[in-house]
Amino acid sequence: MAIARMRSVVLDCPDPKRLAGFYSALLGWEITSVEDDWVVVTDGRPERICFQLAKDHQPPDWPNPDRPQQLHLDLTVDDLDEAETEVLALGATKHSYQPGEKDGFRVFLDPAGHPFCLCVD
Repeated sequence: MAIARMRSVVLDCPDPKRLAGFYSALLGWEITSVEDDWVVVTDGRPERICFQLAKDHQPPDWPNPDRPQQLHLDLTVDDLDEAETEVLALGATKHSYQPGEKDGFRVFLDPAGHPFCLCVD
């Protein structure tokens, strides 16, 4: 029996509304709650992604071990090239370090500098 159930993935960032807008567009999820320092994005299920204001946010500098990635999301897509074009248009940047492109995933940074991967099955 589980001790807990998944509720939220929470990302610290300097601009919660902007980052929530990015992930809302990326995932097709709705922004369901907006406060000055906290914004929630969900697809209607209890699990959600939340964005919390961190005024002194220092983004990861992965793969540098001094500021490791800390957390990242793996997101499944049907077509890597098409998805790359779309996430770049949303404000993501492609990371210079691409350890898994031959294995079907690419690493990007969201507008606050958090790494995430687009993956194909």
